[in-house]
Amino acid sequence: MSQARQSAASTEAATESVLEDTRRANLARLFKPQSIAVVGASADSAKAGSQALKTLSRFPGKLVCVHPRETEIQGFTCYPSFADLPEPVDLAVLAIPAQHCVKAAAEAAERGVGGVFIVSGGFGETGAEGAKLQDALGEICARTGLRLLGPNTSGFVNPAAGCIASFVPGVDTIGTGHVSVVAQSGGVNLSLGYLLDRLGEGVSIAAGLGNAVDVGTRDMLDLLAEDENTRAIALHLEGVTDGRALFETLKRVTPRKPVAAVVAGRADIGEFAVSHTGNLMGSRERTVAALTQAGAVVVDTLDELAQAAAVFSRRRLQPKASNAMALITGQAGPGLLITDALKASGIALPELGPTTMEKIEALLPPMTFIKNPVDTGRPGPGFPEIVRAVAEDEAIDAVLVFGISEPSVLDPATALRPAEQATGKPIVFGTLGPAKDLEKAHDDLAVLGTPMAIGPDRLALAGVALDADARHQWRLSHAARTTLSPVREQLTGPFDESAAKQLMRSYGIAAPRSVLCKTREAALAAFGDLQKPLVVKIAAEDVPHKTEVGGVILNVRDEPSFSAALDRIAAIPTKTPNRVLIEEMAPEGVELIVGAVRDPSWGPCVVIGLGGVQAEAVSDSVVGLAPLSETDAAVMLEALRGKKLLDGFRGLPKCDRTAIASVAIAVGQLLLDHPEITEVEINPLRVNETSAVALDALVVFGEKS
Repeated sequence: MSQARQSAASTEAATESVLEDTRRANLARLFKPQSIAVVGASADSAKAGSQALKTLSRFPGKLVCVHPRETEIQGFTCYPSFADLPEPVDLAVLAIPAQHCVKAAAEAAERGVGGVFIVSGGFGETGAEGAKLQDALGEICARTGLRLLGPNTSGFVNPAAGCIASFVPGVDTIGTGHVSVVAQSGGVNLSLGYLLDRLGEGVSIAAGLGNAVDVGTRDMLDLLAEDENTRAIALHLEGVTDGRALFETLKRVTPRKPVAAVVAGRADIGEFAVSHTGNLMGSRERTVAALTQAGAVVVDTLDELAQAAAVFSRRRLQPKASNAMALITGQAGPGLLITDALKASGIALPELGPTTMEKIEALLPPMTFIKNPVDTGRPGPGFPEIVRAVAEDEAIDAVLVFGISEPSVLDPATALRPAEQATGKPIVFGTLGPAKDLEKAHDDLAVLGTPMAIGPDRLALAGVALDADARHQWRLSHAARTTLSPVREQLTGPFDESAAKQLMRSYGIAAPRSVLCKTREAALAAFGDLQKPLVVKIAAEDVPHKTEVGGVILNVRDEPSFSAALDRIAAIPTKTPNRVLIEEMAPEGVELIVGAVRDPSWGPCVVIGLGGVQAEAVSDSVVGLAPLSETDAAVMLEALRGKKLLDGFRGLPKCDRTAIASVAIAVGQLLLDHPEITEVEINPLRVNETSAVALDALVVFGEKS
């Protein structure tokens, strides 16, 4: 490279670095502003600009308006334009029609404004014309470092900073807390804010991203990871276009701050999702798998999300492959429901140690169950000592305590404080009762840092969430690093089964000994060289699903049956007749499917499923993002509903899980090494005590390969 080119490259890199620093600083200015301007402010209470100004009226910093004609609105000074502001503001709220937002954003950037929040819709979610406006906004942000929240969102709140940047009435009632919310939908953002406030938690920062032209989920996660007021993050996703980058961001963030998430798309809502946010839904299964692998805890509803995040804001278990919990209940009925929910989620409630049970037995009347769960009956004076004894048991990682509110016999803070102070283990209290009693219990426990859940279901959810977070962090701590194999030649397709299996063998995946024959004469000559029995398969490139056309003949043992098999395959219509793959039959075993697909958002994803060629009917599979570690593969196998089939179920061979894991790791690595390949499938993979053998293999290339 010439000296001039080196100098130009160095200058360009320096410019990009300065721009990135500006973007990072402006993001903080947007969400933690000291000065705000409202563009489109109005005295008409029916307009969004009027409500936006009203909700910001208690903002402790400098608040002004930008209006071409007015000099004062609602008691706040107006300036004709951004250029007329005495100094650049940190945040500008644009409550103006979409067609005017591009010009306003450009003027804001020119004046040195940190960020803008666009209230209005009418952009990418509405069609081509709106998309042009959206693209223009994106170009301004990319070129200048201006940050943009939205458009098409209800905004954000930062109660601790007194910044309520939203046009929705009543949002200023959401209290200050330590949970931050990141939602692709402005409505979901506000819903979570209200739910958290109802739980007595409030929020640190709660942002609805809308169309996310500039500020996206990854930006928010990085910001909140550094935010000292944020202890936990509640994440809502509708569609993910930059999945792999989000995956890497979450891997950095979740060890520092627990993340609970809800993902839309359990049913087909594609068209509604497009009209709502402009994002086409991807595969929810892959999204959930990616979030989990990156350390987040995925729940099903907004109520569950608020509760899980509230618990995480107070306590967190240490990373661990599995956790043991204890349940202490003052009422047997709720205790049974909680126990059932915990065990259904795979959480162990081990029998307490002899010493622990002796201590409890001395504190309770006879005929009470004390092994775990501990049923105390109506809480008595010894309740605090019981909780402490259980918490001190070495086998227990966390304690759940449930009791109907009875202030005369149970003061939750007094009951739990000795165990908290003696062990430091997470203790979660669940209760139900009059609102005043619950409010007092919550406030008293908050001083201890003890989470409280309303009702047995939410207490069980708290335990499940704490366990999942610890397991996911343990898995993340054993994650594989992305590494490429030694330089490999780019491959070109299409591949028939023989070529596909040869590629599998090059990655250490076993396949039966075979011979590819292009003529009948070659097939007859090869017959004698292979160990019987044999399987004879059609090897035409234009027949991807051989079994569906009768192109697989099993248990061929002699020349007459072999000749008949060749005749059957020759009768199948194909562009390449008489091409057959003759293969030694593999030992009996359990059949699985192992494959990998290059997802446009998440990148290479690996699937492991039970059922082999019947996998779609069985519908028992799990997904992970490549590269996989041995721990990832082991966790995936354990997540299969029919995992008992791998362990010698009813006469089946006990499967070599390590061999299955090696195959899954290999197919993921194959896609990482070969960007020209879009999909790999081994179906079936036959597994027994000693091996995992690819009985069929498919390799799919991209259009340019």
